[in-house]
Amino acid sequence: MKGKSIKGKELGPPLKWAGGKRWLIAYLKPYWERHHHRRLVEPFCGALAVSLALMPERALLNDVNPHLVNFLKHLQSGLRITIPLENKKELYYAYRERFNLFLRQGKEASPEAAMLFYYLNRTGYNGLCRFNRKGEFNVPFGRYKKINYVEDFSPYAAVLKKWTLLCGDFEKIPLHPEDFIYADPPYDVEFRQYAQTGFEWEDQVRLARWLARHPGPVLASNQATDRIVKLYRELGFMIKFLNGPRMISCTGDRTPAREILALKGI
Repeated sequence: MKGKSIKGKELGPPLKWAGGKRWLIAYLKPYWERHHHRRLVEPFCGALAVSLALMPERALLNDVNPHLVNFLKHLQSGLRITIPLENKKELYYAYRERFNLFLRQGKEASPEAAMLFYYLNRTGYNGLCRFNRKGEFNVPFGRYKKINYVEDFSPYAAVLKKWTLLCGDFEKIPLHPEDFIYADPPYDVEFRQYAQTGFEWEDQVRLARWLARHPGPVLASNQATDRIVKLYRELGFMIKFLNGPRMISCTGDRTPAREILALKGI
């Protein structure tokens, strides 16, 4: 199946991503517009749904998933997909094995690894990004009848070249006191394995305390579990409750999920 190109005015998230925040943009924009002169910092940038919607002049975008960040860095260079893109089970598993071979051989930063990651993301089950304890991508083949693949990502280059991409733990991000932080960590739910290492309760606490120490404006989203609400309230955040859609669910459940938006210095 031949892929399509993207027109510059239609830039959206280049990948499917669990917990994508396009639905939250309407809530985030009014806060961002008050501070648009600042640098936007996203410790968990994912597929760039928020940054591409807010379009900051300056941004520092971080994620702990090195394969995601490799793909985004190749977008900065005007990535064009040159491998065949077809929604076929045999091709999917062949590409998955080749991608994991690249990881074993230390070639995970190559352009082809970025292309394979895109294909696996678009073709795999529910757009999940999951790795086993060996660090191998292990998402099974998806169930899509039709997939609109993209081959030419060059329109992203002009936007992403203005932004800095990092890969690592959020506490290692070199912050400026005036930065505007939007944090969208793996939610306090059962599935949170977006990289080889998970995101445990200790990490939720560590993140909330790190955000509370920042002198600039902070927004954070999460599942409205009792312990998350208690954690952020005790650290002085204002809490807003929202009904968020369940974007990816193994059971097909699409009922609204209670979420929070924690605010500080806004």
